[in-house]
Amino acid sequence: MKIAVATVDGIALSQHFGQSRGFVVFDVEGSKVQSREFRTTGDTPHNQGVCHHEEGNSQGVRAPLGIFDLLSDCGVVLCGGMGAGAAQAMSANGIKPVMLPGERSAEDAVEDYINGNVPASQAGFCSCKH
Repeated sequence: MKIAVATVDGIALSQHFGQSRGFVVFDVEGSKVQSREFRTTGDTPHNQGVCHHEEGNSQGVRAPLGIFDLLSDCGVVLCGGMGAGAAQAMSANGIKPVMLPGERSAEDAVEDYINGNVPASQAGFCSCKH
């Protein structure tokens, strides 16, 4: 299984999916990481408020459209926070969104996930501070 960790700097878990500049993708077998690679989105992060929905506008789906190709082989994406539209779009495309509270490295995020040390989250609800 491949697990993508949203990141701004290639090292730490991004606190907001929409502000990520790329993903550290881990190839995991059982509970062991076999390999890792960095995939860049090629886009700049969105500005404050862009991830919020407006009546009649599913703007939250905008951000991940190009990301589906980038993450098509991943089963899970880990991040600190994600808007409802992005989470719904990820789920609809077969990628499980998981939010992890607190700051941590991408490696620690994956280790916590594969070892079952991830608290239940409200996936789809932005928990970032913007």
